Amino acid sequence: MRIGSRAPGLREERRGAVRRVLLRVLLRVLILPALLVVVAPVGAASGAASDAASGAASGAASDAASGAPPGHPVRAAVGEGGWQWPVPPHVPVNAYAAPPTRYAAGHRGIDLAVSPGQPVAAPADGVVRFAGVVVDRPVLTLDHGGGVLSSFEPVASDLPVGTPVARGAVVAAVGSGGHCAAGCLHVGVRVDGEYVSPLLFFARVPPAVLLPLGPAP
Repeated sequence: MRIGSRAPGLREERRGAVRRVLLRVLLRVLILPALLVVVAPVGAASGAASDAASGAASGAASDAASGAPPGHPVRAAVGEGGWQWPVPPHVPVNAYAAPPTRYAAGHRGIDLAVSPGQPVAAPADGVVRFAGVVVDRPVLTLDHGGGVLSSFEPVASDLPVGTPVARGAVVAAVGSGGHCAAGCLHVGVRVDGEYVSPLLFFARVPPAVLLPLGPAP
């Protein structure tokens, strides 16, 4: 009687154990791979979004530090040492100040101390893009290729549009007009139509050296 009564219970336990084994097999073979297929693309998309956000933040920080406008990398293929300064001794009297918006007030270039009639040289090889009067000052614009333009004002130049110019060649003479009427040369640089700091292209100003006023003791 005891053996007969225990046999159905053993059979049920065995059936339960078999069911549990089958469920584990099904989970491993069918359900888990499907979950991995769904989760993997989500993780990849999340990683790509994170990388994109990180890259954008890094690029924005780099642009801000260099003075270049967002989305416009500085493509200054100007040779070793940068552009040649248009006038010696290239003493800046007014710095570049990027405007907060495209049409807001700002100083879209740098001003260099000059004398009236002083020769102005091309900073790099290029082609005359514009030579004429803009509002109240004569302007010369050179196209250096790759979307890079340099402009100088106030200057007088008799070079026609399309004239090729070489680095260091005299292209104009300091004139008068505009905000530089009191003895300065305004130098601007545009990349793809956006103004950037000319100091990104020109060789840096050498540090000042203090000389003794009298003979050494």
